[in-house]
Amino acid sequence: EGVVSAGNTGAVMVTAKLVLGMLPGVDRPALAQAFPTLNGRPAVMLDVGANVDCAPRMLAQFAVMGDVYSRVIFQTENPRVGLLSIGEEEHKGNDLTRRAFTLLKTLPLNFIGNVEGRDVYSGETDVIVCDGFIGNVALKVSEGLAEVIKHMLQQSLEATIAGKIGYVLSKAAYADFKKRLDYSEYGGAPLLGVRGVCTICHGRSNANAIKNAIRVAAQFSGGQINNLIEMELDRWSATAEAAAQAD
Repeated sequence: EGVVSAGNTGAVMVTAKLVLGMLPGVDRPALAQAFPTLNGRPAVMLDVGANVDCAPRMLAQFAVMGDVYSRVIFQTENPRVGLLSIGEEEHKGNDLTRRAFTLLKTLPLNFIGNVEGRDVYSGETDVIVCDGFIGNVALKVSEGLAEVIKHMLQQSLEATIAGKIGYVLSKAAYADFKKRLDYSEYGGAPLLGVRGVCTICHGRSNANAIKNAIRVAAQFSGGQINNLIEMELDRWSATAEAAAQAD
């Protein structure tokens, strides 16, 4: 039914493309990673490392796949899709993001425009679209920052007697805080766009991460995500074709 791997990302991706093949309408697969947010519902960012260089059309495909994934896995109604850029205005960003913005506006999605790095965790965006270079940097910075925050908080709590007492009194809250920042709680990143179920885990994944990656893979398979992606991409193609004929 599916595969979960903590091996080399590039090798797993190439193997998945060769063995499983691509879904119709998908140029290249994308890695989708869940990020914690202030409202408690994870935001999905893609691509986080499968494609360093992307074309605008690929970002549009990522948006469609991310929308489906958010709806099925996190039960998000009408996911808000944002394009990661350096400013909210349509003209902000580089050539790729500006061209992708124009294309994303034509999609039958809840596209809310450009979003910035600070919006990743706000809970105001459900699907964040970017190329694999930017996405991987954002992912690695987030992982590093989460470790720093947990370490600094623990240092502060252990620095004084009052802090130690406070830690004892708020142990349950602290455990919940650590859990919400723990990457292993979100399992691996599914490789969206291949004709099958493939989840890629971090190279340093622990037992909890592998367990949750298997859980996500099972949800992916049971949710018929690939069938829904095909349907949505067909709908987008039909919309684009109708618009071209109207012109």
